[in-house]
Amino acid sequence: MYNTLSLFAAESSGPPIHITPGEIFTIGSLSITNSMFYGAITSLFLIILFTTVARTMTLRPKRGFTQLVEIGTEFIITTLQNSLGSRKKAVYYAPYFVTAFFFVMFSNWLGLLPGVGEAITIGETPALRPFTADLNGTLAAAAVMMFLVQVFAIRESGFRRHIRHYFAGSLKNPATYLLGIFELFSELTRIFSLGLRLFLNVAIGEIIIAVFTYLGSFAAPITAMPFIILELFVGALQAYIFTILLIMYLASAIQHDHAAEDLHDHEMKKLETANA
Repeated sequence: MYNTLSLFAAESSGPPIHITPGEIFTIGSLSITNSMFYGAITSLFLIILFTTVARTMTLRPKRGFTQLVEIGTEFIITTLQNSLGSRKKAVYYAPYFVTAFFFVMFSNWLGLLPGVGEAITIGETPALRPFTADLNGTLAAAAVMMFLVQVFAIRESGFRRHIRHYFAGSLKNPATYLLGIFELFSELTRIFSLGLRLFLNVAIGEIIIAVFTYLGSFAAPITAMPFIILELFVGALQAYIFTILLIMYLASAIQHDHAAEDLHDHEMKKLETANA
């Protein structure tokens, strides 16, 4: 598939399509790709934007982008509260999930700007590429957030209880260890699931826009505009799905931790009763 798309992009008779990121410069032995570079620009933009928004927030609701941020933040806090059962915990963990949500959403949206892609090139490589259109980027984002989910689960339940929930059941049963290893492996598959889902949706959207821009020729703004509008919706939706799944994973880990501990306590009481 990649070779076919590469040949298709190389022809002047077809739209330029890039699936993999391109190196634009190096820092020592570190290769900086266009997606890494644009991801850093997106991060800097969000830091400046949300610092400004935080300074303009008041007790009275405001309109415009500030209100959008407040609505998005409150929605995530409410979702966390419903999942964790505590408003205090929801407020504590909200900054991490709010950051993930807005970073993914704006990475998707800023990738639709006119200067992103083939408009600016370094050699034959596009200078700017959306961070979420790079599989390496989405896997890195998923890995970081899943690591944080594990840290939060350990913080809530303790290291011993958290590990114990992977090995639910009697420790005298060999099947418990087999199932535990399978559960640990499933945590890794969640990283690939989150990363691939996000990457494929963004990359496919890029390809569709590139194809209809090419087919439209001089009328490209008209032929591509419906798909750009659609991608604005898809970009927000994928950020929502990415964040909600992370919240579900955290809630599931904490609930399983307590369930495993309750099972362990029940087994210990049975043994104590039998010994008595």
